Amino acid sequence: MDQLKRQAAARALDEVRDGMQLGLGTGSTAKHFVELLGERVRAGLKVIGVPTSEATRTDALRCGVPLTTLDEIDHLDITVDGADEIDPEFNLIKGGGGALLREKIVAAASDRMIVIADDTKWVPTLGRFPLPVEVIPFGLGATRRAIEKAFAECGVSGQMAVRKARDGHVFVTDGGHWILDARLERIVNPPSLAKALSMIPGVVEHGLFIGLASSAVLAGGEGIRVIERR
Repeated sequence: MDQLKRQAAARALDEVRDGMQLGLGTGSTAKHFVELLGERVRAGLKVIGVPTSEATRTDALRCGVPLTTLDEIDHLDITVDGADEIDPEFNLIKGGGGALLREKIVAAASDRMIVIADDTKWVPTLGRFPLPVEVIPFGLGATRRAIEKAFAECGVSGQMAVRKARDGHVFVTDGGHWILDARLERIVNPPSLAKALSMIPGVVEHGLFIGLASSAVLAGGEGIRVIERR
């Protein structure tokens, strides 16, 4: 599986040109892209990147990729990032690595977003992967009740749990927020649910990425597939 992820990352790297400004995603697949990009930079490629997490910042610096911020540049040419699920309409679930807020900010500032993944992430309907909802800790009970109401109005239901870190403590995002993971199994209308969640006070961001991905590079046993959004 790790080799498939690296193959997808290598194919996405073919889209990178000298002088580009890049969004650098977070997660195991995006980590491969940063490492391969670093090899190209050391060979003379001139690019600059905006990382979507502190973990990616650390990886990029280790690999020699020059970095900047969205305060210093006005747009990105391409963001390359992974996804936890992708449906045929190019709706995504992201946030398994906990960086969904910064990932969405960076993707929205980009001319193109290329999703790199192994082909198991391509699904007919989103929802089997738990949907991350990033929340402010204050008023968590009220926020949870509002989220449950939004779920009901959008025809989905499932259990929610506060994400825990490996040490057993509450997982805290780079922005200082918590994450509720919702096991919904099947999201029949991702755009509708995304809109409903975005209107809830206390919800900072959610893992539904709607209308942001422009193409997907999927690696599987039969090779690489590149799928463009219709």
